[in-house]
Amino acid sequence: MNTLETPRSNLSHLFSAPVIVAALGYFVDIYDLLLFGIVRLPSLASLGLSETEISLTGASILNWQMTGLLIGGILWGILGDKKGRLSVLFGSIITYSLANIACGFVQDPTTYKILRFVAGVGLAGELGAGITLVSEILPKHLRAIGTSLVAGIGLLGAIVGYFTVEFFAWRNAYFIGGGLGISLLLLRIGVFESGIFEGVKSQKHITKGNFFALFTNKDRFIRYLKCIGIGLPTWFVIGILATFSNEFGKALGISEPIKPGLSIMWCYVGLSVGDFLSGFLSHWLESRKKAVFFMMSFTLICSGIYLYTGIKSASSLYTVATLLGFGIGYWAMFVTIGAEQFGTNLRATAATTVPNMVRGMVVVMTTLFATFKGSFSVIDSGALVGLICFILGFYSILTIPETHGRDLDFLEE
Repeated sequence: MNTLETPRSNLSHLFSAPVIVAALGYFVDIYDLLLFGIVRLPSLASLGLSETEISLTGASILNWQMTGLLIGGILWGILGDKKGRLSVLFGSIITYSLANIACGFVQDPTTYKILRFVAGVGLAGELGAGITLVSEILPKHLRAIGTSLVAGIGLLGAIVGYFTVEFFAWRNAYFIGGGLGISLLLLRIGVFESGIFEGVKSQKHITKGNFFALFTNKDRFIRYLKCIGIGLPTWFVIGILATFSNEFGKALGISEPIKPGLSIMWCYVGLSVGDFLSGFLSHWLESRKKAVFFMMSFTLICSGIYLYTGIKSASSLYTVATLLGFGIGYWAMFVTIGAEQFGTNLRATAATTVPNMVRGMVVVMTTLFATFKGSFSVIDSGALVGLICFILGFYSILTIPETHGRDLDFLEE
């Protein structure tokens, strides 16, 4: 650690304009990402759809949004390495903000699908660009804490989204989300581009933002796959345990109906706290790998408690959901590892596509969950999906190179 760095100078770094904008951008990102899931039933019902149509159309719209995330992750990642981190940060905010405002005016399912696709494209870019920018502008000894602040503050958007829908009509909830994003653009003054990126921007001979370069080198490809593997347990918790908590509640014999939206909200409460602490844990241990390993292990234990200790009340299930959220609070470290593993000319591409690839794997998880339920109980089906995710997650974090303290001023050949 540089002895010239004082607590006051550390704070000036951590609360600089880029860090604040990245954190608030991710806050709005998460709000908008989860908003359709929260307003799915009332919004589709108000469009005149029957209960059966709501189920089918809702799943279709979610798939369109997920497709937008996957495509947007690649698009924004490439642009981030070619044009700069700031261009993606603000471009993604503009895209999803306008799309969400437009969602407040929808009158038919087809338009709804298109707008959620556009919103998905926009939502795909903010986190990767923000984490990349913050990782490159902060001193190496503050990177873990800085990226944790971004993720921890950002994930509070899920809680605000839940309560916004409780107090406002669904159309107004979309207007609020879009308005928050547009307001963020007013903070762009004082936000500066990464000096590391600026250093390679003018070097025309360097290939920047080549997505396919992640697959043409064996070592690089394995690192990329391991980055994705580390994130799988996080979306097992959100996409299976929390999203289908109503099914698990019935299987456990809980008499009170379990609300998946409430399970997800409590999961994100724990996730936000975990993200704040994971950076300090990594800083204290001087290791990204140890911090993620410990938190992934805690998540595995809580998953076993959730599935196999005979939870009998809704309050107990929501409590365990909160603990599960805390365990997957290594999300910030996971995205930071994705940024630190790759050179400047591929960093934004990797950091932006990796979390969206993990989100996309939820489709595989839900498909496996549905398939397993044909032969096993709901509890055992969830456990089998989790077993696959945790095996890949532990293998990935134990074998990926350590990046704590790494100098990020390097290139991928």
